[in-house]
Amino acid sequence: MTNQEKKADRISDVPDIRPNYFEPNYDLEKIAPYTLEDPLTFLDGRKVTTPEEWRDRRREILGIFASEMYGAEPPAPKELLIEKTEEKDDALAGFAVRTQYRMRFSPDGKGGEVDWLLLRPRYATGPVPVILFLNYRGNHELIPDEEIVIPEMWTRVLPDHKAPRQRGVMCNPSANTVMPIGMLIAAGYAVLTACYCQVSPDPDPQEPEPHSQKDFPYTRVFDLWGPRDEQRTDNITSLGAWAWALSRGLDLAERIPELDVKRSVVTGCSRLGKAALLAAARDERFAVCVPNQCGGGGATLAKRDFGENIGTEVRMFTHWYCKAYEKYQRNPAKLLTFDQHLLLALVAPRKLLIAGFDSPWFDTEGEYLACKAASPVWEFLGKSGLPEGSFPADYEVSAIGENLGYYRRSEAHGIAAFDWWRLLKFAGA
Repeated sequence: MTNQEKKADRISDVPDIRPNYFEPNYDLEKIAPYTLEDPLTFLDGRKVTTPEEWRDRRREILGIFASEMYGAEPPAPKELLIEKTEEKDDALAGFAVRTQYRMRFSPDGKGGEVDWLLLRPRYATGPVPVILFLNYRGNHELIPDEEIVIPEMWTRVLPDHKAPRQRGVMCNPSANTVMPIGMLIAAGYAVLTACYCQVSPDPDPQEPEPHSQKDFPYTRVFDLWGPRDEQRTDNITSLGAWAWALSRGLDLAERIPELDVKRSVVTGCSRLGKAALLAAARDERFAVCVPNQCGGGGATLAKRDFGENIGTEVRMFTHWYCKAYEKYQRNPAKLLTFDQHLLLALVAPRKLLIAGFDSPWFDTEGEYLACKAASPVWEFLGKSGLPEGSFPADYEVSAIGENLGYYRRSEAHGIAAFDWWRLLKFAGA
């Protein structure tokens, strides 16, 4: 019997965790016992004893997530064609320089194009750190600036799926998600962002053809990677593509002398927080990672099976995960041979702050426990890990260390001004 056959046989012998395992569990008493793998132990049982061996273990963990959850990592583009399309040297009341770039991946336009918006401090005396993130509906929503391009693309906004025409809506301090660009610029940071739907469209499960989840997400940059082999269980996914795009943003930042990419910060909210975490795990050029409210499929332990779970993920978001991940939904505690603490560990020894959210769907305690389980890797590599203590209350900072941290808050889902402020403090502003 081959190893693959043995694995399939083991999976078939495990009973379902409950009859409707695809429905979320919100009862703490029903969390089944589970064991987390040691991030510092190889699959063959050997212990990691040196930083050089951690490099090997790191590659092993990356391979697990590529084959079993997020799909293969997309290759870097053979070409990266960047055009500066516009610049204004006195934006934001004169405090910022605004620059727009159009990124293409081939001379013939294959792979589409991505529009990046850069806002950087005008009066900086040297290179400044840059915060990279993907936004949901277009760069024009960040600030009320008539010169920012409104992309002609499909978005998740109903009913016509066109990018909204409202400029600067993220400047509304009463909104759930805000962009306090003045605060970020004043702190000495630049902001570089693009809309994620220009990378890979993100339809809802009920969306009909031609915009269904079956084929539509695998357009745009997916055209660079050739036809999908539906027999494979580790095809490139949308989460992988969004993470790849963040790395392309860092490629752009490296070409801009006014930016200090060695102090780069990658962030994002919800599904784009998952993408930010995956980007930092795969690309070690990101110095700081702050995934905001990324929940299940991001920082939360899947084996806890609380709130969003593998069953809901592979049904609601089929394009986010590869087919291999489906086999774990029946009983994650028994079937999974990895969990999200290993993904967090891939960021070590760089800085990682997990921003949690109190909605049960996000199981933010599962995020905290993932941080605790990943912490030994920071310590092994000579950095301080998660501070000692218990699950902190809302807005407490007791679990925020110098290199690894966790906090949670109440209120609504989104990146609030509070979260940006916390990001700045952690990054070292």
